[in-house]
Amino acid sequence: MTEIQVKIGQPVPEFKLPASGEGEISLSQFRGQKVVIYFYPKNMTPACTQEACDFRDLSSEFAEHNTVVLGISGDTVTSHDKFIMKKELTFPLLSDVDHEVCRMFGVWQIKKLYGREYEGIVRSTFLIDEEGRLLREWRGVRVKGHTDEVLEAVKGGI
Repeated sequence: MTEIQVKIGQPVPEFKLPASGEGEISLSQFRGQKVVIYFYPKNMTPACTQEACDFRDLSSEFAEHNTVVLGISGDTVTSHDKFIMKKELTFPLLSDVDHEVCRMFGVWQIKKLYGREYEGIVRSTFLIDEEGRLLREWRGVRVKGHTDEVLEAVKGGI
């Protein structure tokens, strides 16, 4: 396992990933804005779809508070593009097929399901300030009510 490289109050290391809609997105291109990065296991699954739709439904409120939302999973850009079209998502999804950024945030972990162990993404969200420092983290997220909690933190209720 890779050591977690992100810590509250510290600058988040720069990264660049392929993004939906072709092209790449880097963290540094959002300097001057807050950034919500949410990591999720897989496109089109029930909980991941609910989480994406919850962020979509609050996207204008995040924008009102100078905040961009980015979703990251191990899915391909093609899969992301289909997910965005099907669910009318309003923010980019980034493809971390090698799990490098997931490891940097410490969300690529051993998981258990029905007694079977496998590696996967632990649903987690991170709030980064306008200068690129980590303000807040939510690890092992439960979807219900989560986006509202993130929005409250963005509004200043950290």
